[in-house]
Amino acid sequence: MAETRTNKRKMGDRREADSSKTASKWPTIKTKPNLQITCLKDTYLFTVQNFLTSAESKAFVKAVESVGFVHQGSLGPTKGEAYRDNDRISVNDPVLADTIWESGLDKLFSDIKIRGKAAVGLNPNIRFYRYKVGQRFGRHIDESNDLGDGKRTHYTLLIYLSGGFKPKASNDKRSPKDSSSEPLVGGETVFYGSRNTVVAEVPPTEGMALLHIHGDKCLLHEARNVTKGIKYVFRSDVVFA
Repeated sequence: MAETRTNKRKMGDRREADSSKTASKWPTIKTKPNLQITCLKDTYLFTVQNFLTSAESKAFVKAVESVGFVHQGSLGPTKGEAYRDNDRISVNDPVLADTIWESGLDKLFSDIKIRGKAAVGLNPNIRFYRYKVGQRFGRHIDESNDLGDGKRTHYTLLIYLSGGFKPKASNDKRSPKDSSSEPLVGGETVFYGSRNTVVAEVPPTEGMALLHIHGDKCLLHEARNVTKGIKYVFRSDVVFA
């Protein structure tokens, strides 16, 4: 769960999708043996290109659209909550969490330790976010969560399921007015350091994973306004024990 220490946001409707009904919808994920990280701030903030293939990303989008999103809002900073306007699906799916973890993340985290503890998997609380034109998530930090049995989350995982220039297929019959067929513009994830300086600005790119430490070392960050197209994101957390 992402929230500011001083401006806690309203989560809104936390209704979870039935994982027993959604499991059959998830795409088959291939293992990626040669993933490479790009460090934006040491190992506290890094990206992984092509973590999902284009086909895998599109299959996730199709699956979550068939499930149906619930709008998430907040009262805003004047009421002590970080601004939030997006759509959300939440599923508790340990199998999906293990599948994503074992597709290559486990190898990337093999040498990363937090307070002597090692990464052991993903939080089974999987969230999918959808941002349409005009939607955004204001500046906030992501808190570390205690999952019990000595397990605690220390990294946020975001996988962009849309973004980047993708030429339209010749047999694509979607209407030109269909925003899902438009290239995504906006929606960058921006991280801030001291004195409001920009540490990194990450444009959403289909299939790319973004990982950053959270809890007491989390950088203030935001999801900028989407100005064209639709931004889809897979969200979970890396668990240490």
